[in-house]
Amino acid sequence: MNYWLDLSIEYANQRNYLDDLFQVYPTIPEGIRDLDSKNWLVIEKAFNSKNNIDLLKSLLKLDLFPLKDSYIAYLRRDKLSIERNPATVDRICGRLYEMGLNTIWTRCTEAKETNRQIGPLFKRWLNKKSLGLQPLKMPDFMGSDDNAILDANDNEAKLFAQKYLNYNRNKGLDFIARFNKKYIIGEAKFLTDFGGHQNAQFNDAIEILKDSKVKAITIAIL
Repeated sequence: MNYWLDLSIEYANQRNYLDDLFQVYPTIPEGIRDLDSKNWLVIEKAFNSKNNIDLLKSLLKLDLFPLKDSYIAYLRRDKLSIERNPATVDRICGRLYEMGLNTIWTRCTEAKETNRQIGPLFKRWLNKKSLGLQPLKMPDFMGSDDNAILDANDNEAKLFAQKYLNYNRNKGLDFIARFNKKYIIGEAKFLTDFGGHQNAQFNDAIEILKDSKVKAITIAIL
């Protein structure tokens, strides 16, 4: 078995793995979303007067629509389609009237799901010198061959790896570092279970390990 994988399994089984993992991924639910007070007044007025068009248009301005419906994304992208599809508007608004204003408010102000927050947390952890090195911006990283971690967004990291490390995937990178004059590139994924999207995330990270042409050590941080 790979040395690091063996250590990881031992670590997860014998130590406070979840407590330590929380230092990297502090998935604390956010507070409720703020709603624009003026827009909410329009929503209340349209709801009380049964003005379907104004109600729908005002609710579509919010980050979170109060009910799940397969047609909402289309209406959000093409506002003119609201007037062209009265039966769809009546159907959706009928469900909204059944919900009531209090439930609509509650749904629209729900906190973001924690799995929507985790994207930047790994790099935030890195930037706290969590590996013993202060991540460096591109000019400083390229200005020496000392041990260093690159402080860059996913796309900047991808472009660096494509230009200097023969990286050919059209996908951003979570981690680029240089240790003992060897480059290391990697993907970081926070996996909470098996199946569906989690398996796809796992497979996406593992793909980087299959790139035999890249001029760097490739790692998957799972």
